[in-house]
Amino acid sequence: MTDGPPGHGHGAARPVDPPPAPAGLPTPGVTAAPATATPGGATAAPPVSTDPAHPETPPVPPGAADHGTAGAADHGTAAGGVEPRQRLHPLSPVLQGAKSLVVVIAGLSWSTLSRVGFGWFAVLVAVLALGATVLAVVSWYNTGYHIVGRELRVYEGLLWRRTRAIPLERLQAVEVVRPLLAQLTGLAELRLEVVGGGKTEAPLAYLSVADAARLRQRLLTVAAGMPGTQVVGATAPPAVGLSAGTTDPAAPPTDGEPAGRPLHTVTNTDLLVSQLLTPQAFLLPVGVAFVVAQFLSAGSWSFIAVASTLTAMAGVLLQPVRRVLDDWNFRLARESDRLRIHNGLVETRMQTVPLERVQAVGVTWPLLWRMKGWLRLRLEVAGYAGGEADDRNRPDRLLPVGDLVVGTAIVDEVLSGVRLTELPLTPPPTRARWLRPLSARVLGAGLHERVFAVRSGLLTRQLALVPYARIQSVRVVQGPAQRRLRLATVHVDTAGGSGAAAHDRDLAEAWTLAAELTARAHTARRAG
Repeated sequence: MTDGPPGHGHGAARPVDPPPAPAGLPTPGVTAAPATATPGGATAAPPVSTDPAHPETPPVPPGAADHGTAGAADHGTAAGGVEPRQRLHPLSPVLQGAKSLVVVIAGLSWSTLSRVGFGWFAVLVAVLALGATVLAVVSWYNTGYHIVGRELRVYEGLLWRRTRAIPLERLQAVEVVRPLLAQLTGLAELRLEVVGGGKTEAPLAYLSVADAARLRQRLLTVAAGMPGTQVVGATAPPAVGLSAGTTDPAAPPTDGEPAGRPLHTVTNTDLLVSQLLTPQAFLLPVGVAFVVAQFLSAGSWSFIAVASTLTAMAGVLLQPVRRVLDDWNFRLARESDRLRIHNGLVETRMQTVPLERVQAVGVTWPLLWRMKGWLRLRLEVAGYAGGEADDRNRPDRLLPVGDLVVGTAIVDEVLSGVRLTELPLTPPPTRARWLRPLSARVLGAGLHERVFAVRSGLLTRQLALVPYARIQSVRVVQGPAQRRLRLATVHVDTAGGSGAAAHDRDLAEAWTLAAELTARAHTARRAG
């Protein structure tokens, strides 16, 4: 695919007519990567319509139910060799009812309380909360799950029964999430991400922490094609070169399962300082001084003015505060061929990301962080649900904050042999400064042995690393201004969505680069 969508480059883009291919290079007329989809490019199978009371379930493969099954499945299988269906934790209706109570109270307006009085208002809340709890109990009673072969089947509904069959070979990531109420009651929620899913699949809320960890381990084991093997954490020594914040390999396991090989722990002090070194926090004193000066000059303010000012200040602080809460006690470990990420304060998360699902790694150097030599690492994972309300559930955090030594060591764990300080990056031609007078000098692109590397950004420096085996397509795009300067942009697309783009390369170099990327993508896929 050689034509890019409108909006790429400078002005409206159109297909670029390729020049004659240089001798000894692949023909650049076809720049699309192999059409064969990676494991992250498949789509999930539709739900199976089965009566939950009489499911058509094939026998479980030998050894599939002999290990790590949550709840009563640890004690055997039902008659006929079919694993018995399991229910959620008995406290699940209580937590669901508590969440419904919060929604009910928030939905009833202050005007309702003033009209009916506190007594009737309390009765109304109690009746609605009781109804929500009854519905939660009925839902819990009719909800079950079990593993059948290489599928996780989840049964729901009373009047309208529904069965969801999730093929485990399409499993992308498994998360053990513990919201605040779940932490107080010792429970956890299991969330699954599958290829092509528009949202999180089959959240099992709630299980005990131990049952959630065992079920998570078994799902990953079956998804890896080893239904009779219990996966344990690697016992290799910790990676060399990590900072003093790395956890002790002898630390006891958490969440009821092996701790794996620790890679790094982000100190909460660094996390707090990193969020103070953001534009929002940096400009907050200026905003406070402006508000105080306006108040002193005006003499007095109305309620609306005070409320709007406080709301605006809270909105400025919301993003840094949320990042601190989400990344609190951030720990990264490696378990066999998977990454395990622990983070969160109010809501704790334990995410598992298979390394073969990683489509790209992004490195970011924010402007204010560069004076401390800090950077941030993010993952691009194929098939992760894009329909979430925000990006808090995405398993893209690889390192919230760290120095170059730690970042290099972690990147080497994810992309073996790739070192941030040894990438062959070359700048665009000098005439690219006509289009990017300030940022042209920081642009760079190059072909590493394993990845395509692209550098960009003026105030916030960014580096994208895309393994050749994850390339889905390559595009050469040329805008009107680029055509006059004989420049073009090479876009590399991945199953994760963002990919990378080498901006304003010489036209001949762009076509050569596209042809080489296509050839390396074919070679890497065949080797994989």
